Amino acid sequence: MDGIHDLGGLQGFGPVAHSPAEPVFDRPWQAAARALLMAVAGAADVSGGEFRHAIERMEPGHYLTSDYYERWLTAAATLAVEHGLVTLADLEARAGGRFPLSGPVLAPPVAGAGPGVDAPRYLAGDRVRVREWHSPAHTRCPRYVRGKAGIVVRVDGSHSVPDIEAHGTARRYEPTYSVRFDAADLWRDGQRGVFVHVDLWDSYLEPS
Repeated sequence: MDGIHDLGGLQGFGPVAHSPAEPVFDRPWQAAARALLMAVAGAADVSGGEFRHAIERMEPGHYLTSDYYERWLTAAATLAVEHGLVTLADLEARAGGRFPLSGPVLAPPVAGAGPGVDAPRYLAGDRVRVREWHSPAHTRCPRYVRGKAGIVVRVDGSHSVPDIEAHGTARRYEPTYSVRFDAADLWRDGQRGVFVHVDLWDSYLEPS
């Protein structure tokens, strides 16, 4: 989906704070949030795609003002309510007040995944273009590469298509590729000799 989570290529959000000595968990509650997500995912058989989509559905202001593990906590609570592990009333009673959840899923469930793809359509060196589409469903295709052409640099085997696994129990496996894009083509900012590599599923691509 095209949401506030897809910030690649946008400006004005300031530097990304990072320290090589950064601890795994900055505060104790973050470890608890991660453990809670693992518990919910195990109890409800939540896929990685469904988990990521729960974060994508956060209210934009909430998303931008939340840290990494607060987003995990929101996703865990949202999935717990959606899968019937707890009611929103029970959740807010335990929290002592309002507990913000992500918005509803806007895409219909995937009833049939269709046939998988065994052999890669592209090989290293092939020029491809990313399909340009906009969907309310989950996808791992960044908005900033849609419609752009790049070069396949590596074929990485077949993996479950996240766009499908996020919306039901169906699964389809497709080849994935590392595709190199010229930064000057992506950002139109005059950078030369700078490249961006993006991992993309077969169905995201078409010949260029």
